[in-house]
Amino acid sequence: MDLVLRICDDYILDRVWAKLIPLSAFVASPELTSSLNTTSPLLPVVASASRWDQLVSILPHPPFNADSLASLYANTVSSQSIPQLSAWPRDYVPRQIASLVVLTLLGIHVLYFLFAGLSYKFIFNHEMMQHPRFLKNQVKLEIQASLRAFPSMTLLTLPWFQAEVMGYSRLYDGVDTYGYTYLVLSVPLFLLFTDYCIYWVHRWLHLPIFYKILHKPHHKWIIPTPFASHAFHPVDGYLQSVPYHLFIFIFPLHRMLYLVLFVAVNFWSIFIHDSDMITGHPLENVINGPAHHTLHHLYFTCNYGQYFTWADRVGKSYRHPDSSLDPLLEVQALKKD
Repeated sequence: MDLVLRICDDYILDRVWAKLIPLSAFVASPELTSSLNTTSPLLPVVASASRWDQLVSILPHPPFNADSLASLYANTVSSQSIPQLSAWPRDYVPRQIASLVVLTLLGIHVLYFLFAGLSYKFIFNHEMMQHPRFLKNQVKLEIQASLRAFPSMTLLTLPWFQAEVMGYSRLYDGVDTYGYTYLVLSVPLFLLFTDYCIYWVHRWLHLPIFYKILHKPHHKWIIPTPFASHAFHPVDGYLQSVPYHLFIFIFPLHRMLYLVLFVAVNFWSIFIHDSDMITGHPLENVINGPAHHTLHHLYFTCNYGQYFTWADRVGKSYRHPDSSLDPLLEVQALKKD
């Protein structure tokens, strides 16, 4: 997330924050100007503050002095003036938190509606909506449940993103830092680690003490559509995402690769909720795909894994997606009657 924040700061957020919390609101204030050398060309003072400047001047801000402002100017395009700079610099934690909240909410909404919308239109078999266990207005209900969950999930995830932005993770930039061999091997390492962790988180969520409150809302969708992929109780959705965040605080991972994997796992979560029961492909015994997850929604106590079948096999919770279990058969039988 630190990479996304840095890019957004460069192209958008520096200007947005300069408008929202302008430096002019504080440089023009009596408490600040009295402590500054106003004859310095680096520290011009605005003659009259705007109404907006007066409103935001009560907000907290990092301490200002001549040196800190000079440093701010040194890292800014020389043509900019105080009204075009923000009193909240990039490393100011309240600015980082606010930016992360907005970016996370925008990002998850875009990913959700883009990938779930495409999957719903081009992959999901709409005949499944005639299944007797498909709820009335289910797609609308799935979307509403997801939208209600996103804000709380964002706040729960925020400490991980903030720690990442503050440099506490093991993300790195240069490929030569750990070499190409580790770069390639870090992909299966990430997938195996997160898959095994999610398996146990998911399985524990099916324990009666947790299931009724946290996980049962997601199993409301017996015949899910791609829009059910994020229709969780917020704590449920957060807990199943923790392994993705935890990984980069334990293992080194290239920053750009992590971003790609993070988007990919969100896509996979959507993909496996399309109620597809296509069987017989060569990777069926290895990959925990849509057919496996369809059985999980139908029978509840099998196929807890996220990407692979190995954890379910070890945990004795694996159920093979035989074509005779396809819920579409029930839809076709109803048509014949």
